[in-house]
Amino acid sequence: MLGEDRRTDVRTEQRDAGADVATIGVGMLGYAFMGKAHANAYTTLAYMTWPPPLRPELVAVAGRNGPAVEEAARRYGFASATTDWRALVDDPRVELFDNAGPNALHGEPTIAAAEAGKHVICEKPLGRDAAESFEIWQRVEAAGVHHLCAFNYRFVPAVRLARELIEAGELGEIHHFRGRYLQEWITDPAFPKVWRLDREQAGSGALGDLGAHVIDLARYLVGEIAEVSALTRTFVTDRPGGTVDVDDAFEAAVVFEHGAVGTLEASRFAPGRKNALTFEINGSKGSIAFDLERLNELEVHLPRGGRAEGFSTVLVSEPTHPFWEHWWPQGHMIGWEHTFVHEIHHLLAAIRDGTPVTPHGADFEDGYRAAEVCDAILRSAESGRREPVLSRT
Repeated sequence: MLGEDRRTDVRTEQRDAGADVATIGVGMLGYAFMGKAHANAYTTLAYMTWPPPLRPELVAVAGRNGPAVEEAARRYGFASATTDWRALVDDPRVELFDNAGPNALHGEPTIAAAEAGKHVICEKPLGRDAAESFEIWQRVEAAGVHHLCAFNYRFVPAVRLARELIEAGELGEIHHFRGRYLQEWITDPAFPKVWRLDREQAGSGALGDLGAHVIDLARYLVGEIAEVSALTRTFVTDRPGGTVDVDDAFEAAVVFEHGAVGTLEASRFAPGRKNALTFEINGSKGSIAFDLERLNELEVHLPRGGRAEGFSTVLVSEPTHPFWEHWWPQGHMIGWEHTFVHEIHHLLAAIRDGTPVTPHGADFEDGYRAAEVCDAILRSAESGRREPVLSRT
């Protein structure tokens, strides 16, 4: 244990180091579910990851509803609010543009901010389809700024540990990936048609909303997907407010470029499933499995010395585990909201150091690549055939 004098010295050193941390002005589009998650991350990392790579200054938040965005600014700690996202782009104090808005607003504001010289983070899916995602990626890349597509599940400690095990060769040659993401929130036919159920606004349904996360994890952990064979279903087409023209669920069998096979699925019609993201990866030497609803745990099967026992549960909270330098003594758990702290911390460090967001962060190319898999799934569901995943580069 540190003596009191030493603890005082450490606190003094941290305070002095923090005094030298440069600031970065943040402007955010969107203030609802994702806006709240991002705002919480900026506030939390500013004191929990002390000293932070850059100290966020919450300049302004934008949204369509004037009274609601004013209230959000007060709640989240932004200095001001606006109903016009262009005000964020024009504001010289905003150096990082955070797009947590609806899918239909991912393209134009993000591109405008990047071309104004601002670094950008955009929620997934990057675009409503692969063509839009490609344009966003290309134009933002040409602007020369840092860009991150917010696939936050890359920043779950157990997921990062899974990546480390795979990279170290602990699982051997990867044979299978099985991933699913299930929720229940639109099972009631009386649930109204919201923007997520409209193709023009969302691009796709469960596929882009939930499946994009599964696809990104498959790419991050196993590699590029080459071919898909898929089907989609819309279970309730007529809702209060209009006709649903996106998928409620999809199933896909996939082939990875290096030869592994896998299954991907997502549904918003799974009663009892609140936020059930799971995956399992099987290799020639071992297997791992993960369940987001037990996000501090990783199930690991690594036979040792010829012994083939079952899975062991690794509690991913040791000081040597990914991201735990910021948090509590081992066994004191963190939650879903902390993935955004890790994600934005990673982006701010890349901006400070001038280093790439990849490979652990998802950049806009990753957002585009995931969109191509989504498009291939939709093509396969329509054609009834196996479809290749395309590339525009």
